[in-house]
Amino acid sequence: MVRLLLERGEHVVVVDDLSTGFAERVEGADLVRLDVTAPDAAEKLAFHLRASGADSVIHFAAHKQVGVSVQQPEMYYRDNITGLANVLSACENAGVRDVVFSSSAAVYGMPDVELVTEELTPSPINPYGRTKLIGEWMLEDAERAHGLRTVGLRYFNVAGAGWPVCADTQVMNLVPIVLNALENGKTPVVFGDDYDTPDGTCIRDYVHVVDLADAHIQALEYLRGEDRPHRVFNVGTGKGSSVLEVIDAIARATGQEITPEIGERRAGDPARLVCSTDRIRETLGWTSTKTLDDIVVSDVEARRAKKAEAEGAQA
Repeated sequence: MVRLLLERGEHVVVVDDLSTGFAERVEGADLVRLDVTAPDAAEKLAFHLRASGADSVIHFAAHKQVGVSVQQPEMYYRDNITGLANVLSACENAGVRDVVFSSSAAVYGMPDVELVTEELTPSPINPYGRTKLIGEWMLEDAERAHGLRTVGLRYFNVAGAGWPVCADTQVMNLVPIVLNALENGKTPVVFGDDYDTPDGTCIRDYVHVVDLADAHIQALEYLRGEDRPHRVFNVGTGKGSSVLEVIDAIARATGQEITPEIGERRAGDPARLVCSTDRIRETLGWTSTKTLDDIVVSDVEARRAKKAEAEGAQA
């Protein structure tokens, strides 16, 4: 996101506590090290917003592991909601009008539909999804109270790397989980092959991280206009890929033959979760441009570059 904004000539200020991030990845932007959940965060954020002359905020910071949210719900409610509250308060105090919020497909829960549309009533089934839905409510309330203009982008399954130096360092999603297993000589595990899908494995909508970043740019342009009929948008491809199809794509990209182990189903995994992209295409003019193979190849190349850099450093 930062790189795309800098390429557009935007002045970018990144606020991050660097608990999972890396300062070198946002070179060219001003970096403010700050935990947005801290007691004095709203005041400090407002100061930096005024000092930089910012007119827009994109709020990414949140915990995002569904399983951990079930085990530690208090942390998720405290940090995800407090962080957003501080950001919205700072925006109101500093006179920043436009806010783009990272929401999630997790707000939908387990809908039994072919394509998930924004008209579907949200029904999250875990604390993570609930914090994102509460965040959307907070945006709506801030619009009414303070005149902010807000958009929530409901991400589906984000994967890939925008540049080789931007490898995903967190082993939380399917593609890095499989690649990590292969690198460590382990067999990837598929959780269930008896779902009501063509190959029996779960189907998800995978969107490239660069396409996702571009959706944020289109959302910013949308907020700067006058006609804003919607507050939330799905961000995906409208096409589903099964777990086995993703593993096949990884096999093509790595040149390895992969025979996964079949494990038990995980509780709460819907058989299919694919979004309708009609609203974002018709309203923002945004569509995804990259395929599943593009996603996997970018991730493989980024991990190879990271490994080569580490080996070079050791040499």
